[in-house]
Amino acid sequence: MVRFIMLTSHAYCIIFWPYLFNRHTTCTSVYSSKYGFQRTLPECHLLLLLLAFCIASELHLHTTQTAVLKVDASLQHARQIPDTLFGIFFEEINHAGAGGIWAELVSNRGFEAGGPHTPSNIDPWSIIGDDSSIFVATDRTSCFSRNTVALRMEVLCDNCPAGGVGIYNPGFWGMNIEDGKTYNLVMYVKSPETVELTVSLTSSDGSQNLASSTIPVSGASNWTKLEQKLVAKGTNRTSRLQITTTKKGVVWFDQVSLMSADTYKGHGFRTELISMMLDLKPRFLRFPGGGNRNAFRWRESIGPWEERPGHFGDVWHYWTDDGLGYYEFLQLSEDLGAAPIWVFNNGISHNDEVDTAAIAPFVKDVLDSLEFARGSADSTWGSVRAAMGHPEPFPVKYVAIGNEDCGKKFYRGNYLKFYNAIREAYPDIQMISNCDASSRPLDHPADLYDFHVYTDSKTLFSMKSAFDRSSRNGPKAFVSEYAVWRSDAGRGSLLASLAEAAFLTGLEKNSDVVQMASYAPLFVNNNDQTWNPDAIVFNSWQQYGTPSYWMQTLFRESSGAMFHPITITSSYSGSLAASAITWQDSENSFLRIINFGSDPVSLTISATGLQARVNALGSTATVITSSNVMDENSFSNPNKVVPVKSQLSNAAEQMQVTLAPHSFSSFDLALAQSKLVAEISRCEAETLETASLHVDYSVARRMPDTLFGLFFEEINHAGSAHGYSLSLSLSS
Repeated sequence: MVRFIMLTSHAYCIIFWPYLFNRHTTCTSVYSSKYGFQRTLPECHLLLLLLAFCIASELHLHTTQTAVLKVDASLQHARQIPDTLFGIFFEEINHAGAGGIWAELVSNRGFEAGGPHTPSNIDPWSIIGDDSSIFVATDRTSCFSRNTVALRMEVLCDNCPAGGVGIYNPGFWGMNIEDGKTYNLVMYVKSPETVELTVSLTSSDGSQNLASSTIPVSGASNWTKLEQKLVAKGTNRTSRLQITTTKKGVVWFDQVSLMSADTYKGHGFRTELISMMLDLKPRFLRFPGGGNRNAFRWRESIGPWEERPGHFGDVWHYWTDDGLGYYEFLQLSEDLGAAPIWVFNNGISHNDEVDTAAIAPFVKDVLDSLEFARGSADSTWGSVRAAMGHPEPFPVKYVAIGNEDCGKKFYRGNYLKFYNAIREAYPDIQMISNCDASSRPLDHPADLYDFHVYTDSKTLFSMKSAFDRSSRNGPKAFVSEYAVWRSDAGRGSLLASLAEAAFLTGLEKNSDVVQMASYAPLFVNNNDQTWNPDAIVFNSWQQYGTPSYWMQTLFRESSGAMFHPITITSSYSGSLAASAITWQDSENSFLRIINFGSDPVSLTISATGLQARVNALGSTATVITSSNVMDENSFSNPNKVVPVKSQLSNAAEQMQVTLAPHSFSSFDLALAQSKLVAEISRCEAETLETASLHVDYSVARRMPDTLFGLFFEEINHAGSAHGYSLSLSLSS
């Protein structure tokens, strides 16, 4: 498959300040922080990414620039890109997990969000009725030792309203309840007297009843687990769960969960959001990120969901019940076919640090976490994983020792403690340092180093050459967080995506020293826009990709591909960036180009060294552009800036194309049958064994000239097997 990618951009006159901010701080820093058998022969693909970006004056706003792009697609000058180059980073930010990819509909399901001291705030739970009919308060009577808070509801009315009184939960800005779908309700209840509870899914004001069921609760002093399936008889995007009764008395509630029966692979993930992740073909999943004082405690996030205490994220300021825990992240990695990258707390947060002299318990905790993931089902922590339903180990081969902690007082000392302990226990694990080694060597051992960049579009475009002069020895770079942000990013602009695409071509070019890269943040719930922009925007029932998301889809074939050198000749070359790749595919072959310049560009493309001729019939052009460089997608217009595909009738090894301003153009060139096929056939013919067959010509009749042909498929070692040829002796 041949792919060239090129980007152009309109003249955009604006002053950019080259801020490169560490996303979790206010400090500035320049470098901050398989395949399916469908066809016969593997076909070669070449991807050329060409990006042009320009801040131009009004004097040449409408000038058509000219450029010549030469690609050397020969195998002798090719270099393989790491299989892991592009992946995704998931962080619990913007309610990406709680109220996002994790399909739990109840917010604060265990009543723990208000803290361990009671009475406490039960938000977003609220009452149905008034102060004269119902009284609710938290107490510490839960049957779960790790989350002791429960809710006590006392019904005061002798003659309660017909609909009853009780409590309701609106979920995360409204529950999306859809007609015909089944929802699984689980809750723990205790009542000293027999009572009937009505559980319902209603509209936000309770006026529309979508599903309802009455559940009897036997009077007892012990907690009872109740389970009920609710089938919706209507659709409402901002629904709520309500629990009511008409009987006077006291009822306790704890761990109230509601989830759709339709989650991805039954693993609890929201299917449509996982689908968008899958479309990126991520090679790794980095998680969970962040630098909270209330760090992600992996062992508190495993085991039965009812027993998980949850935690408050002090950086992004919201509560999560940790239904999406360490085990679920590992499962998600497996579901995505991505390598898990476990970012663990190294005793340092943005607010405080653990002295290296006291770090030993933290080191043991991390070793236990690795045993949970990788240990046998007979090991101490591996047996816990097996009990959760996954007897086979998870292949954790990468860990990051902290996040954005380089330069802090105890980082180096703590890092070495973790590094040495992990290297001894798991010598195959690749360890990632927080310290940038792109311009100077590290003072500690590492397999990879972290590189974060958040900056304006002009600066990020210029950073396509950031790794050109990096040492080719030592640890590889992991660009684990990159994005354009601030004023020229908006909530995800075309401009931002073009600069990011240019930056990625530089990472491909330097993929001998850059091993991994991921955009950040990945998700934002539209109701919690703490950080903008993001790749995927969603609410309870909708989702769309920003231009930065769609840009990444044009790089999803890069991991494991072959990189080829290119040259650009133009007076406009300062506004152009390019990369070229080839890869193997079981379908048609393609050539793609991304164009990233400020003026229209008349581009001459010359590709040499291709393994087959270009077939125009199957070639296409895909373009991402819009009328305004600051255009964004939205719920009302989710496809304003998306890839648009058309036929490329003039596709050839030498061809002329016009690159639209402010565009990301991908020209996919289909290749004819590879010359490799003919060579294989010739070699096999020279080694074939022979046999003889006598034919009686007197009873012959003429067959069509085209009756039989050859079909070669590289299957069952066909390429190296010996066949038989027939030598015919004809007689009259």
